[in-house]
Amino acid sequence: MEPSPLAHLSLYRKHRSQSFAELIGQEHVVRTLRNALAAGKMSHAYLFTGPRGTGKTSTARLLAKALCCEKGPTADPCNECEACVSITEGSCMDVREMDAASESGVDDVRDSIVEGVEYQPSFCRYRVFIVDEVHDLSPKAFDALLKTLEEPPAHVVFILATTEYHKVPPTIRSRCQKYEFHRATVQELVVCLERVVKAEGVEVEPAALSAIARIADGGYRDALTLLEQALLVSDGPLSVETVYDQLGLIPDETADQILLATEAGDAKAVMSLLEEAIRRGRDPRAIIESLLQRVADLTRSAYGVDALEDATRGAALHETAARIGRDRLLFLRSHLAEVHRDVRDVSLPRVWMESALLQLTQSQSRPAGAAAERPDEVLKRAEPAPKATEAAGNGTKPAEKTPAARPSPPRPSGDPKLDESRAVWTKMLEAISGGERPPAIALRLQQSEVVAVKGPELTVELRGQFHVDWMRDNLQRQGFVVKELKAVSGNDYKVVYRASARAAVDAEPEAVELPAEGPRLEKLAREILGSA
Repeated sequence: MEPSPLAHLSLYRKHRSQSFAELIGQEHVVRTLRNALAAGKMSHAYLFTGPRGTGKTSTARLLAKALCCEKGPTADPCNECEACVSITEGSCMDVREMDAASESGVDDVRDSIVEGVEYQPSFCRYRVFIVDEVHDLSPKAFDALLKTLEEPPAHVVFILATTEYHKVPPTIRSRCQKYEFHRATVQELVVCLERVVKAEGVEVEPAALSAIARIADGGYRDALTLLEQALLVSDGPLSVETVYDQLGLIPDETADQILLATEAGDAKAVMSLLEEAIRRGRDPRAIIESLLQRVADLTRSAYGVDALEDATRGAALHETAARIGRDRLLFLRSHLAEVHRDVRDVSLPRVWMESALLQLTQSQSRPAGAAAERPDEVLKRAEPAPKATEAAGNGTKPAEKTPAARPSPPRPSGDPKLDESRAVWTKMLEAISGGERPPAIALRLQQSEVVAVKGPELTVELRGQFHVDWMRDNLQRQGFVVKELKAVSGNDYKVVYRASARAAVDAEPEAVELPAEGPRLEKLAREILGSA
């Protein structure tokens, strides 16, 4: 006996909405289409726009059913007549679907649409042309489509769908009724998933459905695809742990432990948690992605704009957000976003990830305004101090501990205007570094220096091209510096950034004579890696 064809369909195809009532989260679209169908005021061309997996193609097929149903045009197609059944099965000759991503040329448009509109429907009321990803059509293909779209035959209806509305030419957009599809909320996706799980007769923990709904980021198709992947590896009831294992992400609890360890300045705990995650097969990029998503959830919770579907998870979010604090969450969000962007392009993503997270532990343990120490500085600090008797024999006092590093005072240049500008710059650095938790920009500018002045324009050297790009790529950061300069000096400045010529030299490792004694080596290791 041959297996049923539906047994081989993906969940998102098998459970595609078959009526307007089954469309979840697009009430504004459904309401407008229902009113138009009831009033008999249908357009000859529609443009559905919105993120992927939000129901654009499904709605296009439903609209085709509504127009072609034997009981129609109607807002409630019967799903029983020849037209409805053939459209559901994808075999209707009068409903032509075209994927512009693979059929983008002018010849494709001529063969599929321009010539096809001349034929009368075979058994339906209309000939419906559904063009998915219409923005991928070539310019000549758009020109060919435009002529037909301007004056189509009365029996033709066009339904265009796109995820990139801005790429559709204005001449096409102006001839279509536009409908915007929205991302689904977590609650709406959970309802959709519960309906599918019930129809499939499988057991899934509520927490697992919530996790899938959050990861899907508002896409119905993505949510059903993730559910299907997770079900393939689950022997019993689908658990949230199985979902995270299948997707290669880290659970919320692990993400919270890593974030709280960075807040406590516990480098050892951070390293241990990262080691465990990597041992379980997590990719460094996925770990950073999980942390960034968790920080985003915590930030929304801290400001009270989260839409929670689970009271238990909501309480955990609020508790963790309160422990970290709003200001620190904003800093973590900015820092991890940069790490997530950069980690994709490095050859050693694990080392990059560990360095970035260990830097967060240092930013908590260092005094405010203190610059990060270089490894060679740590080595030198670990060397034994001269004995007291030797110091006394030389007539010198034992070295006293120096306070935490602050922005270095400007060195005299012989140019009064340059010296004045350097003093203003140093004063500005001290001002933004003075808080308990200085902003990321303060740490980036600790080793900067004004090297030239031309009117109100300051040329500032930063330690490395990476820091220069970090400043140049963000107008908000540049504006922050200019505002702080005016606050301390009363003058309006323009700042130009460039990489220091000394950066390449300083970046090379220096030869350091390592201590040979065991206790000193142990002390050195503790200085670098953190004490147990």
